[in-house]
Amino acid sequence: MSDLSLTRLTRSWRWLRAPSALIGGVMLAGVIAAALFAHWLRPGDPLELVAEPFLRPGQDPAFPLGTDMLGRDILAGLLYGARASLLIAAAATLISVVLGVLAGLFGGYFGGWADREINRITVFFQTVPPFLFALAIVAIVQPSVLTIALAIGVTSWPNLARLVRAETQKLRHGEMVQASIALGASDLRIILSEVLPNTLTPVLVSSTLLVATAILTESALAFLGLGDPNVASWGNMVGAGREVLRTDWYIATLPGIAILVTVLALNLLGDGLAALFGLRAQR
Repeated sequence: MSDLSLTRLTRSWRWLRAPSALIGGVMLAGVIAAALFAHWLRPGDPLELVAEPFLRPGQDPAFPLGTDMLGRDILAGLLYGARASLLIAAAATLISVVLGVLAGLFGGYFGGWADREINRITVFFQTVPPFLFALAIVAIVQPSVLTIALAIGVTSWPNLARLVRAETQKLRHGEMVQASIALGASDLRIILSEVLPNTLTPVLVSSTLLVATAILTESALAFLGLGDPNVASWGNMVGAGREVLRTDWYIATLPGIAILVTVLALNLLGDGLAALFGLRAQR
């Protein structure tokens, strides 16, 4: 057997040892595909009134999942809602990762007063529940995709910062970094070439949980009426359907199932990646 075949077999075996990563990845790929091809699967505006209200699933072949209390297509709402929810979650996660990685690298590498000040800021953000913090931010400004993503992002970085800080402190006293310092390498070069690459694996695993948390937070904000009213999202659909939950359960239940499936996929993917990279204890 060639070295290339042996390498491929080893990689396949690693994935078989963590089937949750494969299952979660396939599920997440399906959600992303639905978001990307929403305009092709259900062309038009998902907020448009297209039929009579309260059509039940299967009642009209043109609207297989029925319509809501205003006559909007639920299937179109689910497809375009996946796009909105994933976009907000991805943007919020990007903001959180940038803030968390920068804070963790800076505090963990330099230590001293920098580490103390960053730790104080981190503790301050952790004393207030992230959802309440995001709720206050969105309530003050006008709810939109940008402001919701920003509110979730700036309140979700402390745990990631602590993780990166711990990894950085461990690497800071390692042989590779000490050798680079002895050779006269600058701090920036050491951080970018020696420290940052070795923190990317736990950051990647944590990012899957951040995306899942962001989806739940956005849905909760929209459920409370603080979502973007001009965008179809799963949270908006659940919030609108709660008024008729006893009589027309499917209006709120179907987007709730979509949220459940997506968050489950992200958690399975995160658990699988943690198992593959040996990071389960750190999570």
